[in-house]
Amino acid sequence: MRYWQASQGVLVAKILIGLNLAVFVATAAIDSRALNGSLTRFQVDLGLNSSLVAQGPTEWYRIVSSGFIHFGFLHIAFNMYLLYQLGGMLEIAIGRVQMLLLYIACLAGGSFGALLLQPDGLHGGASGAVFGLMGVTAMAYQQRGINPMRTQIGTLLLLNLAITFLVPGISIGGHLGGAATGALCALVVTAPRQTSVRKERQPLLLVAIFLAAAAGCVVIAG
Repeated sequence: MRYWQASQGVLVAKILIGLNLAVFVATAAIDSRALNGSLTRFQVDLGLNSSLVAQGPTEWYRIVSSGFIHFGFLHIAFNMYLLYQLGGMLEIAIGRVQMLLLYIACLAGGSFGALLLQPDGLHGGASGAVFGLMGVTAMAYQQRGINPMRTQIGTLLLLNLAITFLVPGISIGGHLGGAATGALCALVVTAPRQTSVRKERQPLLLVAIFLAAAAGCVVIAG
């Protein structure tokens, strides 16, 4: 089974990219203004905002759905490029199930950070989850005695953090929350073998991280 999976290449990252692209195409088909970054009703219906989440359990879907909407072509192009590069690398290293759970956990962590630091904004995009993948990769280097700041991932992380704080309109909380959640998830999925969590427990721990982040979103919004 391991040999078969290894021979199949990247699958989960491609499916996630396909879902993001499908939502973007649907958004543009409903209202073409979405292509140039204008806010549309469909984006509001899926986006993350504290007051909307606080309306009750029927609105909690926004914690996840917000990670699949994008504001303009450049927004989705940049996120999908990083998702393909980082997601593909991690999927090969940790397996498909862990990769999927890792992505969802980082997405929820990004939502938590967004609501914590910028509760009044309307948040959307895969960047929280992508920052989580960067956090996982950087921590994996650190766990193996390699300074991530001397690698390409360190440069990429610093560049994106600079953009986060310097460019207006970016979800600072979403990016920081995703990166912090990714670093936490790395303790579960990328620790060296002699200190790693038993493999059969890794999916449960990733689910627990997701549930904790989602519960945090509800508490903050409530």
